[in-house]
Amino acid sequence: MSKLISLTGNDAAAHALRQSRPDVAAAYPITPQTELMHKFAEFVANGQVDTDMILVESEHSAMSAAIGSSAAGARTFTATSANGMALMWEMLYIAASSRLPIVMPEVNRALSGPINIHCDHSDTMGARDAGWIQLFCENSQEAYDTTIQAFRIAEHPDVLLPVMICYDGFIISHTNEPVAMLDDAVVAKFVGEYTPARKLLDVDNPYTFGPLDLPEWYFEHKRQQIEAMRKAPAIIEAVGKEFGALSGRTYEFMEGYRMEDAEVVLVALGSTCGTAREAVDVVRESGIKAGLLKLRAFRPFPIARVRSALSKARVVGVFDRSVSFGIEGGPLYHEVRSSLYGGTTPVLPFVYGLGGRDIRVEQIAQAYRTLDEAAKRGVKERDVEFIGLRDA
Repeated sequence: MSKLISLTGNDAAAHALRQSRPDVAAAYPITPQTELMHKFAEFVANGQVDTDMILVESEHSAMSAAIGSSAAGARTFTATSANGMALMWEMLYIAASSRLPIVMPEVNRALSGPINIHCDHSDTMGARDAGWIQLFCENSQEAYDTTIQAFRIAEHPDVLLPVMICYDGFIISHTNEPVAMLDDAVVAKFVGEYTPARKLLDVDNPYTFGPLDLPEWYFEHKRQQIEAMRKAPAIIEAVGKEFGALSGRTYEFMEGYRMEDAEVVLVALGSTCGTAREAVDVVRESGIKAGLLKLRAFRPFPIARVRSALSKARVVGVFDRSVSFGIEGGPLYHEVRSSLYGGTTPVLPFVYGLGGRDIRVEQIAQAYRTLDEAAKRGVKERDVEFIGLRDA
């Protein structure tokens, strides 16, 4: 049913897209996403997938083309990174507000300036309130698996929202790892055919997409989006379990590591979680009951699940690979702290890895020691700690 091959994250996502049989791909290059579309274009050229490739002049045009295609009833995807996603900013909101199930691998890269082509999460965190579902991946296997699941989630009639598959630029996108690929026929059956209830080109039952929405109805339409995002968790979880039955790899909203008796817990996203597991093992040897909570879904944010997972912790640290200017800590920190609002567990912020700076096992281990010491001293809050920052 599956075969193990060596793939970069970009190639893994491209294979998942090929197997999902999209009707339309809107493509524009930007590092470190470019190789994904190169690989998919190769599949198209070789006749391995029957997809119309639309080569456009900008990322704004890529999302515009995706919106038109999806509204017409076609299964549609595009891909981007960083400044490219920033250029399609207006269209991100239109895609979500129009309830179009577009799938988009978003290869995380720092937003300029200064110009930087390496990984942090500032691009997708900036779009966290655009109405897209955001799923983060730890490795190439998760990039492959999540891309397949994204079509089922986005196209579900209770959801009908676009989905970003977020994975770290270069760290995942350009690194070869073993990936267990399912057979083409198995993926095609799992994803199924996309048959929209409404489409722009239905001449017998014409619909309007993207009209002027005045005060009489705009508020109600926004509420419909809110309800769709509220329904999304059940669909994400159901699809993840169904995929697990198919592949042996079940996906939920989060994944804990040594959390059974954990008192000192770090919360993180993406590829750093692999490094953090090693740090947990290191500090456990010194007597600190460390644990890791890896979040997969950032939107919708699993508030109740986070609160339950962290209920026994003495202290919680949150690792952000982006910043929120003008307030202490990054976006993930504020969501986790809000989840624990009213409780007594201190939540302390860390920022690391901006612009692609490496994060190492010993640095994360030191963060655990810092948290343990803060808990012993009764520290309830403090300024953000920047990990690996050189002295000015």
